[in-house]
Amino acid sequence: MDAVTAEPRTEECLSFLVRHAWLSMRGVVAEALAGHGLSAAQYGSLLLLQQEPGMTVADVGRKVSSTRQSANEMLAGLERAGLLERRAHPRDRRAQQVFLTEAGRARLREAIPDVQAVEGELEAGFTAAERDVVRRWLLRMTTAGAPSEEEIPTS
Repeated sequence: MDAVTAEPRTEECLSFLVRHAWLSMRGVVAEALAGHGLSAAQYGSLLLLQQEPGMTVADVGRKVSSTRQSANEMLAGLERAGLLERRAHPRDRRAQQVFLTEAGRARLREAIPDVQAVEGELEAGFTAAERDVVRRWLLRMTTAGAPSEEEIPTS
């Protein structure tokens, strides 16, 4: 789209396309995760906690783009299922750190191949260079609206 038009078409509206792609992809991934008893948000949270053990509930909420309350409810379900545990934060009495349990790590290990298979099917028509460009663009977009370290409140 070279110039701004009063009525852009849906295929010219980047935010529409990204949202539509996510909703379509989420449905396919949800089918793969159903056999593991996980939603896409739960799977993403388990992945995050594997990468960054000890995140707070607020950290998880920010990373999965949900409110702290929604993240807390989702994490509570994973905790009831025995997939994670909460521990007191060593420096902040109001916060809890979240860690995967061995059962959580096992569930994630079982689910990853199914999600990777679905993603592989979705990427099948693209070259390695195209996949790389899309991943770099998506990573850049995930930080586009994120506050810098200086902007994040400490209390």
